[in-house]
Order: sequence, then C-alpha cells, then structure tokens
Amino acid sequence: MENYTWGQTLQDVTINVTVPLGTKSRFLAVDIKNNSIKVGLKNQPPIVEGELLEPVKGDECFWSLEDQKQVTILMTKRNQSDWWKSLFKNSPEIDTQKAEPEPSRLSELDLETRSAVEKMMFDQKQKQKGLPTSDEIQNQDQIKKIMEENPEIAKHFANSPANAGGKGGMSNIRMMSGGGGMMR
Repeated sequence: MENYTWGQTLQDVTINVTVPLGTKSRFLAVDIKNNSIKVGLKNQPPIVEGELLEPVKGDECFWSLEDQKQVTILMTKRNQSDWWKSLFKNSPEIDTQKAEPEPSRLSELDLETRSAVEKMMFDQKQKQKGLPTSDEIQNQDQIKKIMEENPEIAKHFANSPANAGGKGGMSNIRMMSGGGGMMR
C-alpha cells in the first residue's frame, strides 16, 4: 500500500508504517484498538487509519520505532485460524489461496500433535507405495494375535469359502472399530 506494508501468520498481523526520517517515538500517535488502528505524528492527520477487517486482541498488541523511519506494529489476531484478505475493511484484497504458510518443524510441535503428524506422514508414504497404513498394520497384528490365541477360529477361516483356493483368509478379515468383533 502507499503508506504501509503488512503481512500475517495465522496468529499475528504485522504492519510497517513509513514515517519521516528522524522521527522520535515521543512524536508518534499510535492507537491500537480491538477493531481499529490509527498511526501518525502528534497533531497531524494520521498516516494510516482504519477499521480492521477482523478483530485483534488489543491488549496483546505492541509497536516499535525502527531506525527512526518506520513504525512496526505486531497485532495478535482474535481468531487465529483464518487468513485475512485485507488489513482494513473496504481496502484492496489479496488472494489468500496463494498464501504459503511457513513450514513448521516437527520438533516445535507438542507431543500429541507431533505424533499425529508423523502418523499421517507414515500413512501417506505407505499408501503411495501400496502398503498398509498404520491402522491396517495394527488391525492385521490384532487379527494374527487372535488367530494364534484361538486356533479354532483360524481353522474355521482356513476352511471358509473366502479362503477357497488359498486366497482370502486373514487378509479379508477386518477388525470392527471398538475391537469387539471380527467381520469379513
């Protein structure tokens, strides 16, 4: 934009407002509210002013003066799961479909999230190779254990029509969710 640039993550919005070279922080008038922002020099018209597209957490926002020529404002989004299409209401929109979020490192994730992501990555690789997913492997292991503990069940399925000609058998058996029983 003419007087500012802005960027965002899912959690925050950063605005950079150009001010005259040599500006001191005591000359600035910066007002950040939950739904609006105003930045400028005291006793002069604002350089940037407007109603924000979405609300922010006003008490978690802060600003700083960089090199006496730029005000940098960091605002925490109230809804941290959406990309903003514009900074202000009635201002030009960006195509959020083209936004590419920064990749996060697995080591930065909490244990539960990291485990879920690793499982999804493993399952995706297995599917690409035409191999069983982690759930399918777990189900096959449970079926094998049940068959070993109950030879009469194994004998029944070995003689079943599903295994005619040596085909089918355990590969056709799936554990039902809840682990209560088996079905073919």
